Amino acid sequence: MTEKDLHYYEPKSGHGLKHDPFNAIIAPRPIGWISSRDAKGNVNLAPYSFFNGFCYVPPIIGFSSTSRKDSLANIQETGEFVWNLATMDLAKQMNATAAHVAREVDEFSIAGLTPAPSKLVNVPRVAESPVSFECKLTQIVQLQRADGKKVDAWLTLGEVVAVHIDKAMIRDGVYQTALARPIVRAGRRGDYFEIRQDAMFEMPRPD
Repeated sequence: MTEKDLHYYEPKSGHGLKHDPFNAIIAPRPIGWISSRDAKGNVNLAPYSFFNGFCYVPPIIGFSSTSRKDSLANIQETGEFVWNLATMDLAKQMNATAAHVAREVDEFSIAGLTPAPSKLVNVPRVAESPVSFECKLTQIVQLQRADGKKVDAWLTLGEVVAVHIDKAMIRDGVYQTALARPIVRAGRRGDYFEIRQDAMFEMPRPD
C-alpha cells in the first residue's frame, strides 16, 4: 500500500470525510449499559458506547462519559454501579434509556424495564438482561490531551464484585457469547451490530 492509497488526516485539522471515521474504525464496541443511584436514591440507567474490560484479576470494567452526565455524578456520590448486557431482545429499551431527561427521572420506567435488587451494591440491575456486573468504583480519571490540557470526558473504572448470568446462556460450563445475542456499537449514531453465532470464528494462538 502506497501513500496515494491512503487517506491521511490529522484530527485537530479535521478528517475531510462525510462522517468522522474514528468511531467506525474502533468497532464493534460493547455497550456500557450502566445503572446507578445518586445519594438521594434516584436511579439512572444509560448506555455508553465507549466501554470495555481492562483487567482480569481483579476484573475491572470501565466506560467513558463525554461531559458530566448523571451516571458519572451518581457514581461519584455513591461509589457503585451495575453494568447490564444489552441484547437484541432489549435493543428498543436500551435505546429508550439514551433519552436526555431530568436527573430524578427513572429510565427503568421510561423503558418499561424491571429494576432487580443487587447483592453487594445498592444499585438495581436490569432484570431482563441476561448478564449483570455489580461494580465498586476504583477510579474516575478526567482525560487529557497530549499537551496535558484537560478535556470534557471522564473514564470511570470499577471492580466487578458480583456477577449475574442467566443459566440458559451457559452450556457444559461455558458461557455462550453469541447465544445472548449481544448488540455492540458499530460506528455512527444509531449504527449497531448483532453478534451472531454464524458471524463468530476461532483462530488458534501461536504458542
